[in-house]
Amino acid sequence: MKAPFSSYLNGIAPGLKELITLLRGKYDYVSVLSTDSVGFTVSISQRAKSVSRKTLATERGTVVRVYKNGLYAESAFTGFDPAGAAETFETISAELDAQLRLLNAAGVKAYETGILPDEPRTVFVEMETGRLPEEEDIASLVDKLSAVSDKGMKAGTEKGLKIIDFHVRAGSTHVCKMFLTEHQDLRQSYTFSEGMCAALVAGEDRTEMGYSSLSGRKGPELFDAMEEKIPEIVRISKDLISAERVVPGEYEVITSPEVSGLIAHEAFGHGVEMDMFVKGRALGADYIGKRVGSDMVTMHEGALCADDVTSFAFDDEGTPAGDVTEIDKGILRGGICDALSALRLGVKPTGNGKRESFSHKVYTRMTNTMFDSGTSTLAEMIASIKKGYLLEGFQSGMEDPKHWGIQCILDRGYEIIDGKLTGKVVSPLVMTGYVPDLLGSVSMASTDRESFGAGACGKGHKEWVKVADGGPYLKAKVRLG
Repeated sequence: MKAPFSSYLNGIAPGLKELITLLRGKYDYVSVLSTDSVGFTVSISQRAKSVSRKTLATERGTVVRVYKNGLYAESAFTGFDPAGAAETFETISAELDAQLRLLNAAGVKAYETGILPDEPRTVFVEMETGRLPEEEDIASLVDKLSAVSDKGMKAGTEKGLKIIDFHVRAGSTHVCKMFLTEHQDLRQSYTFSEGMCAALVAGEDRTEMGYSSLSGRKGPELFDAMEEKIPEIVRISKDLISAERVVPGEYEVITSPEVSGLIAHEAFGHGVEMDMFVKGRALGADYIGKRVGSDMVTMHEGALCADDVTSFAFDDEGTPAGDVTEIDKGILRGGICDALSALRLGVKPTGNGKRESFSHKVYTRMTNTMFDSGTSTLAEMIASIKKGYLLEGFQSGMEDPKHWGIQCILDRGYEIIDGKLTGKVVSPLVMTGYVPDLLGSVSMASTDRESFGAGACGKGHKEWVKVADGGPYLKAKVRLG
């Protein structure tokens, strides 16, 4: 079935178009983004059950952006009355004028920008989904996920684990967004879902948590596969509870698709968000057209380069979804850009202008960030390593776009000696390095590829949005501690 577009947004569209006409009498450019997104989050453990009608992306509201004399201003509001466009015009134009006066008084020449184009365009997209979050039988879903938690407890105990709890979390969102200008009318509707299972287990001297996630541009049907995660989580939990500490040093490693995705996200995700180019905060600006990795490294970014939680038809500025080749066989070709940063840099926007919500500012943000596949099998890659580790799972990561340092906190590593897995597990792991050195050491990539979208990404310490990343297995040299 197709995810139906919001009847609420359809209902207020005529009033918003009237508002745009009124605002165009004062301002040289006007755009409106209206959102109506609904969803739920269910959290189950052996100790508690909770249901919320909130997810990171649930919202209903409108933001207006205007342009005059080289400057932009915005006003966000809720509860728009389509019959009261004139009253809304009076209210928000006063606010917009006050913003522009402040900007002019402050002499913010650095932020003077050209006018956004407004070529005629119409888009109406209702993407496929299995079920709709707003129609899901939540009581039945709670029962289903509670059964998964119970089965996870039983499976862990049968494998000899002292299992304290088995947590299951599921969230699903139906996103509807409408972008309007004087000449454009863009409307899209899609669903995405994400889930996670985690086992908390106790050992003689510590506790560990084994987890696994799933995500996709799907409805709640995604959660039908939650039970299939139990054997994997039990295996991971057993590995963690018996893990040893790694001896710090440089090693040959194979990164799992999940870890490859973390590297993609941290290494050249934030590093080529081009609003950082405008502010002079990213070293990548000086390396366009230069080598930053081996010939084995090709990386794409965009809503169209994978099918996951952030695969949309247009971004929050009305720019069509894209697929940007950021790195092509080791050469940095370009970055990603929101519409205003693109104007300031003299480049085309890439469809990466995203807001945390309608009331937040647009920033250049990642969507799907993916390494391309290679030609090797995982078995061939393992056989090629004299002494190293197969790295799986991650806890967090960060990077310094100004100096290209990277740090990734990984869940576990499986020892490889003379081309064979020994059964020894090390955990936790801190992987550090200089990004071009890390990517320059990539010598093999597997034929398969996966994406992971069960998390979120902040801009600095705030502005959280959905992202997905991934890739194939990669062979590289890294520093572990």
